[in-house]
Amino acid sequence: MPRFKIHHLTKYTYLSPVRDSANQILLYPFNDSYQEVVKHELNITGEPHVDVYHDYYGNEVGSFMNSQPHDELVIDLLTEVITHPHPEAKDDRPVAEQWAEIQNISTQYPYIDFLKPENFNAHQDLAASVESMGSVSCTPLQAAKKMSGFIFENFNYIKGITSVETTLDEVWKLKAGVCQDFAHVLLEMLKTIKIPARYVSGYICPNKTGLRGEGATHAWVEAYIPFYGWLGLDPTNNCIVDDLHVRLAIGRSFNDCSPVRGTYKGTSTHSLEVGVAVSYEDGRTSHEAPTVLTPQPQTPGVNVNSYRKYMEMIQQQQ
Repeated sequence: MPRFKIHHLTKYTYLSPVRDSANQILLYPFNDSYQEVVKHELNITGEPHVDVYHDYYGNEVGSFMNSQPHDELVIDLLTEVITHPHPEAKDDRPVAEQWAEIQNISTQYPYIDFLKPENFNAHQDLAASVESMGSVSCTPLQAAKKMSGFIFENFNYIKGITSVETTLDEVWKLKAGVCQDFAHVLLEMLKTIKIPARYVSGYICPNKTGLRGEGATHAWVEAYIPFYGWLGLDPTNNCIVDDLHVRLAIGRSFNDCSPVRGTYKGTSTHSLEVGVAVSYEDGRTSHEAPTVLTPQPQTPGVNVNSYRKYMEMIQQQQ
């Protein structure tokens, strides 16, 4: 059973002091049969009181407020999680029986929330891609695997080409992005054939071969498989989720699972730095050198993505 140490640092720096900062955090890994949280330390600038509750989707949520003037806000998480292997999803029921079960749960709680499609102009193109895979002629599990593989093979993993504001239409047009984008595409593909699907945020932990998405929060999808339950699919790495993934939150999309969000009074000019380091208990990582926190500065209103501009120019020419 792997035991992982996770360090997740979020730092906001403001041009001038701000106040009345109200924040919501989803930085509490699930504590269930698949992962055991053995340590959880949360340090926040000003040491505010954090109210903790569970939301509609079962996520543990913290909320706090810092009313005093401050020019930076640091949210520093240190946690240790032991993960357990997931049972194998058997696919031995008749195809018709499995799709009948999908139909039966389509109007039931808690699946109905995870079947509503997003506003997506290129939905017909996406549906045509799903149809070309012959998804409805195989089992839901086989269909879900095909879709995950399709994204892995046809979308380029490129950091920085998208942001949390990038729309699904833009991702579909670019055929590029990161784990968050691939998860959103897979969600829509699964919903096209009425398989309930939910967004998962968390961490991907290093192994000997290495997995894409380390060094930041990761995202994947859980699809409802008849007679099994929720099965994790990671289209970024084209794998079934097991004990190398740590679940942090679930929801309909990234908007339900953002690790940190909030409002404040003061200047609109600020920068955000995020760093995530994940290692085994003995310090071993997927790299020869120790993993360190690597800040990712973000400044609102600035767009210098030359690669994306190049891709859009090529598409316009075509």
